[in-house]
Amino acid sequence: MAEVRLQKFMADNGIASRRKSEELILKGAVKVNGRPAKLGDKIDPRKDTVHVSGRKIVNTRKKVYIMLHKPRGFVTTMSDERGRKCVAELVSDIGTRVYPVGRLDKDSEGLLFMTNDGEFANAMMHPSRHVPKTYRVTVRPDIDEDQITKLTTGVIIDGKKTAEAQVQVLTKEPGRVVLQMIIYEGRNREIRKMCEEVGLEVARLKRTAIGSIKLGMLPQGQYRNLTEDEVHKLMTSSGAIKKA
Repeated sequence: MAEVRLQKFMADNGIASRRKSEELILKGAVKVNGRPAKLGDKIDPRKDTVHVSGRKIVNTRKKVYIMLHKPRGFVTTMSDERGRKCVAELVSDIGTRVYPVGRLDKDSEGLLFMTNDGEFANAMMHPSRHVPKTYRVTVRPDIDEDQITKLTTGVIIDGKKTAEAQVQVLTKEPGRVVLQMIIYEGRNREIRKMCEEVGLEVARLKRTAIGSIKLGMLPQGQYRNLTEDEVHKLMTSSGAIKKA
């Protein structure tokens, strides 16, 4: 086995995403063969010993890919210093450490991928991959064509214009509209901020699909493993692996 970058080794073994692994290295939480690691270090998984916060990392080749129906009220982290409910509680019986791919905020619900494969996580999250994410969004009080156009063509949030989105009105009732929104970025609280920018209040937000994978009838708080075919399709559509 060839040498690999330390953050990739950590991500591949379910410690955290590559970016979070880099943060752990910079904080001094990672040691290789007893010495503090530096960003850019490479290791040989057959010979080198890696500890994170004092815990030895066991090299495992088994990759886990699951889809979880995250309920409202859970934060998308593996632990929370404020004692809030975490998605980790919902997957505690898996038998191996996985971490969330991207996030859904505490008040949002729906489809969330979790994995111990850093390459898969990066392919799903990286903005350059443009993996579509589909949401069912309930807004108040009403929506007009001008607001739909703005959401579709992009609005300025956090000083940067959002990418083009797809917006479709599903149902309309007095004081309440249900939209389907498809976005191709993964910015923090993006849909909530987009709606706020055009004068809409989000009453409910549910992610119903990521790429070709639909939430379907999976019950709240439950998860299932993605099939090899589903993972392959996601990786292919993201451009992370080339089509045959």
